[in-house]
Amino acid sequence: MILKEQTSLNSDKEVPKTRLALDEKYQEENKKEKEKESLEKSKRVDETNIGDIKEELPTPSGWRLLVLPFTPKEKTKGGILIAQETLDKYRIAVNCGYVIKMGPLAYKDTEKFPTGPWCKEKDWVIFARYAGSRLPIEGGEVRILNDDEVLGTIKNPESVLHYI
Repeated sequence: MILKEQTSLNSDKEVPKTRLALDEKYQEENKKEKEKESLEKSKRVDETNIGDIKEELPTPSGWRLLVLPFTPKEKTKGGILIAQETLDKYRIAVNCGYVIKMGPLAYKDTEKFPTGPWCKEKDWVIFARYAGSRLPIEGGEVRILNDDEVLGTIKNPESVLHYI
């Protein structure tokens, strides 16, 4: 019984000190990683921060749509970092996007679209892999698509596999 009490007393005193030292070390590393990720995320343009630069983006003319392609994550669920070259390939070949703006004539042709518009602003859409014109902007690119190049809408772009 004396041995049990001594072990529990020693372990109670020693473990927290070690644990605290390790926790502080890991907290500092995690803090640095989070700061780095938030900095990278703020540079990358996505649907959450598009409102900040929406006015700076070009307005599509005629029957065209301005679409922000889906940006795949830079890290897998298992924690593996994806190479920048591979990410660039994914961004080019992505076929999902977020509708930012619509031209004044988009979906106005009743003969071509008898059931009405196929999508609206703030919808996630699916389009052909290499459809539209790419326009590089700071932090990524946008695409200008014709209104009839939209293949469908989707609620969550992450539910579609984007990897080649």
